Amino acid sequence: MMMSAYSPGACDNGEQSRVLEKILKKYKGSEGALIPVLQEAQEALGYLSEETLKKIAKATGRTLAQVYGVATFYAQFRLEPIGKHLVRICHGTACHVAGADDIDAAVCGHLGLPEEGGTTGDMEFTVEKVVCVGACSLAPIMIVDGVAHGRLNPDKARSVIKSYQKSENERSGGGARSGKRAQKKK
Repeated sequence: MMMSAYSPGACDNGEQSRVLEKILKKYKGSEGALIPVLQEAQEALGYLSEETLKKIAKATGRTLAQVYGVATFYAQFRLEPIGKHLVRICHGTACHVAGADDIDAAVCGHLGLPEEGGTTGDMEFTVEKVVCVGACSLAPIMIVDGVAHGRLNPDKARSVIKSYQKSENERSGGGARSGKRAQKKK
């Protein structure tokens, strides 16, 4: 499942409420559909806010505690918004031995985050540690927006993050050559 782009606030406006209503309508009367509803809501809205969970609970005939219990049991669900770029740093055995902690320190240090990760204040990056991404031969590895970057060292990891920052600046008009690069990427 692809991660959705950052959404400024799940169900905080009319459009987002309409999106959620469409998802709820799709699963209306379906027993056992809570997880697919939560997955689709998160995919569409970026994360599951308390308001979203309340609406899902009401529509599915469950208590808020039941819905919250499912949403907090599974690691795939987010109750806080994430940045536009999701950075997952692998901490499986191979990555740990190959220096995953150094990758954490480099990436989080570059972004001004604590080593345990988190989301930057500008909502551009969310960094999280994951148990294993299943690419041990590329250790240490991080996944940025679904793209694997392997055989990292701290300098390479910082360069990867800088390339995403540079791309973001070019898309927002932050350089004289940004238009030319954007056209080439199409």
